[in-house]
Amino acid sequence: MQVLTFITMGSNADSVKEIGDCLTKTASARVVTTCQNATQLLADTARLRPSAVIIVCDGETTENTFTLIKKLIAVRPATAIITSAREASPALIIGSMRAGAREFLQLPIDPDEFKTVLERTAEFCVSSDDTTNKQGRTVAVFSGKGGAGASFFATNLAAAMRQNTLLMDLNLQAGDVASFLGKDTKYSVVDFVRNLGRLDSSLIGTLISPYSDRLSLLAAPSEAHEAEEIRPEDLTEMLHLVTQRYEYVVMDLPHAFDPITVAALDLADDILVLLTLDIPGIRSAKRALKVFDRLNYPREKIHVVVNRWSKNIDVELQKVQSHLGERFIGFVPNDYRKVMDSINLGRPLVESDPSSKITTEIKRIAALVGGNSHTASPQPRQRSLRSVFGRSNSPESLDLLTNLSEA
Repeated sequence: MQVLTFITMGSNADSVKEIGDCLTKTASARVVTTCQNATQLLADTARLRPSAVIIVCDGETTENTFTLIKKLIAVRPATAIITSAREASPALIIGSMRAGAREFLQLPIDPDEFKTVLERTAEFCVSSDDTTNKQGRTVAVFSGKGGAGASFFATNLAAAMRQNTLLMDLNLQAGDVASFLGKDTKYSVVDFVRNLGRLDSSLIGTLISPYSDRLSLLAAPSEAHEAEEIRPEDLTEMLHLVTQRYEYVVMDLPHAFDPITVAALDLADDILVLLTLDIPGIRSAKRALKVFDRLNYPREKIHVVVNRWSKNIDVELQKVQSHLGERFIGFVPNDYRKVMDSINLGRPLVESDPSSKITTEIKRIAALVGGNSHTASPQPRQRSLRSVFGRSNSPESLDLLTNLSEA
């Protein structure tokens, strides 16, 4: 599904908000930023290269509006220009179309008309010869509890991707992904945000730390208090910029549903939920999935991965999957020594030990996420509770299943 990106501008805050709210509720649309004046709009359109610009007019036919449309088309021919007004005169509609606007959106918004405008905008973007509207894919790695190995998994997943990939550390107050790559970074996410208004390809390359030919890093702030400078709308603009540069962006997220984390999850194309097969891990995964349901995330973008898997774990996989309502897409084996050696070495395990079972499974998951494999997750063979305890009504078995049902 093509995601259309929009920049909005207008002097009437209520009208701009009405349009923004409608775009936000549409899965195939995303507001990148809102501009306050024509100068900012021209600069941001050239810099952000959105699918479309929506200019909210005050109803008056002014030559300034028509001139602005012509300038926008000159700056960015592949961006569709849409004008909008609450009290629209024929002169405004005809004049804006003659200036080069593709569509006119009447306010208040009619759902059917809004849908038609989006469909026509998508058709325009597809027919455009300019390929810069193409966006990379975003993958969020999330665990509902600490200690599940999410940062290790995110780092190795990014390193295992076959395409040009950016690893973003969005654990803004305690992120340490840079150490997993053995990098001492000079710049971080907060430097990216501080320079959003003037970012170009050269400056983006300066703020991002290269690790290899296919992997780069955007590190977490070195000081926890710097996280306060980052707003959810900043993340939207950041992701818009980096997905034009990288084919995949892997986001390592904290364990709490704070505004930045929710914004990242909203914008993610895929969410990998990492859990360990113990009662706290299963409960935290269940809570996370309930939150995703309340946020109306489509289940096809959510994928559950078991970390620290061992054949000696006495949990019935089918029962856990039924409890969560999700089938597991991967089982990363448990090997504490290899993982710690990789972390202490500052090098992803998929590179330092390419033949390990952990590496094999993470590469399989990376291929699955990257669209290079359609292989279903192999369900590992394990001992049943009956064979472990000798009979199905074992006290230990009953305790585990009871706790699971209450999770």
